[in-house]
Amino acid sequence: MAGPSVEKALDFRGSAKRLLRRLRPQRPLLIGALVLGVGSVACSVIGPKLLGEATDAIVDGAVLDRAAGIDFGRVGDLVLQVLAVYLAAFVLSLLQGRVVASLVQRAVFSLREETQAKLARLPLSYFDGQPRGEVLSRVTNDVDNLQQSMQQTFSQLVTSLLTIIGVLSMMFWISPLLALIALVTVPVSIVVTGVIGKRAQPQFIRQWGSTGRLNGHVEEMFTGHELVTVFGRQDEAARTFDEHNDALYQASFRAQFISGLIQPSMMFISNINYVLVAVVGGLRVANGHLSIGEVTAFITYSRQFGQPLTQVASMANLLQSAIASAERIFALLDAKEQAPDPAAAQHPEKVRGLVEFDDVSFRYQDDRPLIDNLSLRVEPGQTVAIVGPTGAGKTTLVNLLMRFYELNGGQIRLDGVDTAAMTRDDLREQFGMVLQDAWLFGGTIAENIAYGADDATQEQIVAAAQATHVDTFVRTLPGGYDTVLDDEGSDVSAGERQLITIARAFLAQPQILILDEATSSVDTRTEVLIQQAMGSLRQGRTSFVIAHRLSTIRDADVILVMESGRIVEQGNHEKLLAAQGAYAKLYSAQFAQPADAIE
Repeated sequence: MAGPSVEKALDFRGSAKRLLRRLRPQRPLLIGALVLGVGSVACSVIGPKLLGEATDAIVDGAVLDRAAGIDFGRVGDLVLQVLAVYLAAFVLSLLQGRVVASLVQRAVFSLREETQAKLARLPLSYFDGQPRGEVLSRVTNDVDNLQQSMQQTFSQLVTSLLTIIGVLSMMFWISPLLALIALVTVPVSIVVTGVIGKRAQPQFIRQWGSTGRLNGHVEEMFTGHELVTVFGRQDEAARTFDEHNDALYQASFRAQFISGLIQPSMMFISNINYVLVAVVGGLRVANGHLSIGEVTAFITYSRQFGQPLTQVASMANLLQSAIASAERIFALLDAKEQAPDPAAAQHPEKVRGLVEFDDVSFRYQDDRPLIDNLSLRVEPGQTVAIVGPTGAGKTTLVNLLMRFYELNGGQIRLDGVDTAAMTRDDLREQFGMVLQDAWLFGGTIAENIAYGADDATQEQIVAAAQATHVDTFVRTLPGGYDTVLDDEGSDVSAGERQLITIARAFLAQPQILILDEATSSVDTRTEVLIQQAMGSLRQGRTSFVIAHRLSTIRDADVILVMESGRIVEQGNHEKLLAAQGAYAKLYSAQFAQPADAIE
């Protein structure tokens, strides 16, 4: 199981700027959202001023000029104007919400596409060093959290900031003195929000880091459920789950609790501001400097002024959570990619299957050599078996051939062309692989067989299935070739899953075959059938066979015996047995000697 990953400190400002830059392609929508926001806020801000005038009209008629009475015509006009501007504010706000939804969804859609494309460009070494659940968490959970947070905060944040500007302008228009009193609370609000936010941010980093580790553990335990059960490790798995779950609970609780302090703190400051405005405003009315309607409008504005400040502060937790997720996504997007394909790519005039390793060197870690100065020539149509103890470099050899890793030295040539001078897609089109772990996707058996061949007909699929003895068991299934498999292929046995992957390679008709323990999951009878099918499949094709069961590679043209990244012996089965070297020891260990006699 993978150990916990270390989360680096969050660059809030840098990540936020980078996130905003991703909105540039949606500039027309962004401008449209701002224009609609300005219109909506302007209408909302005008409303209290009109209500203040209506209040003054009532007070003037009822108190100051009782003889004339209340001018209900003017009051009615003002009320209708208020209703009109509030209706316009509602419609504009509705349109703004639609534009923002489109803006956010397009931005996240683009981000998902870029993330998927990035995964395709990452080297295999990246995935070797990352728990699969952690990678999945960045691509799914973090992207979803970023989308939801942006959707909830973007429109509200823009509206709140515009409201602050609009309301503040009206407050200065009515009374500069009261406006200055209201502004006294702004620095206090900023300081409070900054202090609380700084304490909450590390908890959001831990929250999403813990989410990734929890997902990684769950993914490992789910895919290895049978082994966990067989070895009785359910309790240990449950304890590890509880540890990750508790870490996530603690981080999430602290993040939400600390950031949740912002809103009540802001409400308290807003209430203090309200009291100050009411007291000073009342004194100004008593002195005759302001009318009752103006003070009423100002008090309304002061409440409106405090509300967006509170909203902006309360959005801090969502923004912090979004930026924490954004940084994790950006870390994935910034990961070192595999070397780009050459601009002027080469291709063999005719792919015959001649493979040459020329003084090849490779190491996973700089201080730990694995393959040094390996040279090998494989003629077209030859079957090359690679044997040796675990860790000898057998699978690494074929991974280098497929350019899953880049060489540290030397060359690998395909029909005289350096594979590093070919595009990866062009190179890999020449190969067919059957791995020890049979991979099937959710779909029908026919779709799984046709995965390696474009536009394969039903007749070609059936022919490949017959050649690899898949047809025999498929016809016993109720759905036949239309039987739907889940992504684990649990509807069929392990041996049958392996047969399907072999049929897939058969249908693809590659020039070079790589068989990595392709018969390890089948019984002896099925193994014989597969060997017969592979015999016909290998005709005229170069084949690399990695095998631990030496009975499966007796007929190989060349057998390579590897130890510690070096080829210590090579030859056919009879020649190597007669040499009484490393191969003979391996062969005797499997077929002749008891276990305690193996060196």
